[in-house]
Amino acid sequence: QVQLAESGGGLVQAGDSLRLSCTASGRTIGGGNMAWFRQAPGKEREFVASIPTYGEATYYADSVKGRFTISGDGAKNTVFLQMNSLKPEDTAVYYCARSRTIYLNAPLASRDQSYAYWGQGTQVTVSS
Repeated sequence: QVQLAESGGGLVQAGDSLRLSCTASGRTIGGGNMAWFRQAPGKEREFVASIPTYGEATYYADSVKGRFTISGDGAKNTVFLQMNSLKPEDTAVYYCARSRTIYLNAPLASRDQSYAYWGQGTQVTVSS
């Protein structure tokens, strides 16, 4: 089992920046992707960004490309989501997720069914 713990959420104004962190613990040996998803009130959960535990490929939703950056430490047991130029529509609960398999293509890296482990989520609120 892998446990994921997110931190770094909060209330910011439009245009501000925020950095989320996610730390994996437990049976982290073995490859996979670490990802961020988000869910706004009344909406379905949506993909934000993903990074494999090996290599430097990254995948982003079109809505955040150019504003958000996913990165991690060497083993990707801790990953970060740097969020710049935040917009009110970025308001959501942000979830960290980890897959059991490395995905190196966007369609598989971006679907929530690819991920076996999920964190509890951290709230991000962007005021206008």
